[in-house]
Amino acid sequence: MRRIRRAKILATLGPASHEETMIEELAKAGADVFRINMSHASHEVLHQTVKRIRAVEARLKHPIGILADLQGPKLRVWKFAEGSVNLVAGQSFTLDSEENDQGNAQRVYLPHPEIIESVSVGDRLLLDDGKLQLKATKVGNGAIETEVIYGGKLSDKKGVSLPDTLLPTGALTEKDHADLLEALKAEVDWVALSFVQRPEDIIDVRKIVQGRAGVMAKIEKPQAIERLEEIVKLSDAIMVARGDLGVELPLEQVPGLQKRMIRMCRRFGKPVIVATQMLESMITAPVPTRAEVSDVSIAVFEGADAVMLSAESASGQYPVEAVSTMAKVAVAVESDANYNNIIRAAQTEPEATAADAISAATRQVAETLDLAAIVTYTASGSTGIRAARERPNKPIIALSPNLRTIRRLSVVWGIHCVQTEDAVSLEDMVDRACVIAYQEGFARPGDRIAITAGVPLGTPGATNMLRIAFVRQDGAGSS
Repeated sequence: MRRIRRAKILATLGPASHEETMIEELAKAGADVFRINMSHASHEVLHQTVKRIRAVEARLKHPIGILADLQGPKLRVWKFAEGSVNLVAGQSFTLDSEENDQGNAQRVYLPHPEIIESVSVGDRLLLDDGKLQLKATKVGNGAIETEVIYGGKLSDKKGVSLPDTLLPTGALTEKDHADLLEALKAEVDWVALSFVQRPEDIIDVRKIVQGRAGVMAKIEKPQAIERLEEIVKLSDAIMVARGDLGVELPLEQVPGLQKRMIRMCRRFGKPVIVATQMLESMITAPVPTRAEVSDVSIAVFEGADAVMLSAESASGQYPVEAVSTMAKVAVAVESDANYNNIIRAAQTEPEATAADAISAATRQVAETLDLAAIVTYTASGSTGIRAARERPNKPIIALSPNLRTIRRLSVVWGIHCVQTEDAVSLEDMVDRACVIAYQEGFARPGDRIAITAGVPLGTPGATNMLRIAFVRQDGAGSS
């Protein structure tokens, strides 16, 4: 199960891929982390899917990460008397709080009083994934009067997006809270939070999670962009949710925002996942379009930690082919002559801490001396993430006694995770690192490896030591 690529792959599980045999096929094809979408999964399905992933993990003897993606608030208009209406540009249309009346071509019930209270005159309201656009002309008395800017067919329970409005509600609904507790009970490795608007949304979830899983913020709202740096600092990872971003922001801004988020996450040492429509045509076709291949390759060239498949692997006709294609694109990009120069050009200066300085030095030493691998001992995962932040052109092996840590690191760029007992001494640490580098196929007798750790051993987050060791004929090491 050793990967020859650094970028990781997230695959969403669903009707086309929830069986254990298919999960195993996807893992063998290249999936490093599996996403369970709580918009569609019941608690029973969640536990069943986690059990199947863990069975595959045990069989393959390779750590697999699990991400539970929380649904977030779903803002929708209510029903129409005729099932749908046709709105024409320039006409007036009202969204109100008249619950008992069916909608018509002039008005519809909006079952979200927080929207009616928050929208200001001039704010845009996007309906049905942005296909229709309204502009608020008058607000008050439990209603929003609007002018239709872009018309079209509007049917029952279509979604409402508010690119100009900051809603007072938090990102966590009652359903999300129940799903989050169930996901923690199932011991998932990551939880993704939808509808993030402000740093406080992350703080609220952290209070519940209490370190039992990594907290991933999905950036899909313009309001989150305005406070991006604060949100990145508070999160354990970031997902660039380009689908919703593309609805609420001008589409032409999304590629630049993607690049900005990837660079910011690298600067702060936070894993970043690029998601949505990466190989969309493979839902119904066995091969992607040229544009989709280019899209995936750009994310890999920029140094994203992971790229994600949604419907392609969850409900598409070719889930294994989609994962395999994504893996092949990543391998081709990382083999490109320009790859290392592009990655290095986006390098950021290390923070003024011993841990960051050691990680930066380790990369330079490994590349200058042409070492076989970088081996990091990591209790909490922070040492491994620091090593990956440097984007070395040498393999990174993360060793940890904590199974949860190595599963969580499965989303991080370039890290090959191995569970092992904690070293009892410096000599044991060197031997263990060399033996594992040899056994996992990264180093041969006579090769040298770099070893980083925190001393005293087992101290979380205290990377303060760098050793260079020779791999002996028996696979053990000497420094």
